[in-house]
Amino acid sequence: MTDVGAGGRTPSRAVEQALVDAAERVLVRDGLAGVTVRAVAVEAGVAPMGVYNRFGSKDGLVAAVLARGFEGLAAATTEAQDPDPTVRLLDCGRNYRRFALAHPQHYGAMFGTGAAVSAPTPELADRAAAAFTALVDQVRSGMDRGVLRPGQPRETAQLIWSAVHGAVSLELGGLVQAEDAAVTYEALLQMLLDGLGRPHP
Repeated sequence: MTDVGAGGRTPSRAVEQALVDAAERVLVRDGLAGVTVRAVAVEAGVAPMGVYNRFGSKDGLVAAVLARGFEGLAAATTEAQDPDPTVRLLDCGRNYRRFALAHPQHYGAMFGTGAAVSAPTPELADRAAAAFTALVDQVRSGMDRGVLRPGQPRETAQLIWSAVHGAVSLELGGLVQAEDAAVTYEALLQMLLDGLGRPHP
């Protein structure tokens, strides 16, 4: 049951969070197509108008769910804190895959070929940008520490993201042809690090 604030009214932010929680449960259970205003309202135990009042539309609700997904992805990427920059970059890639496999419905909605929302909300745009910036920061640190060759951190981060996203998407789609997807992914990370690394004298 949602907590009730002073004056017997439920704090608006708490209601919004409860609705996003409900939308996430529907997403995990029924996929993106199942995330409708009615389904989420039933899941949260509120009237559909309560969803419209706080998010304006289904798109607004889905955008809030995706924003939370990007926030989780950014947290997973920045979780890599090993003092060894090489290990930290590898852990960053491993954590990316771990997040995607643990949240396949979120990941599919965040990066699916069809737009999950017609127009991103400012919050969604900010969270998505922050997730990519987290990777850029890891790349910049690798360059500063001499693990990666000098270059434009954003360009190098885009190369890395393209590779790991492709590998993860193939795995989520059941399209990996190698015997062990985890071993293949680890080899990909090492290949990226070798290819982008500072040449040995």
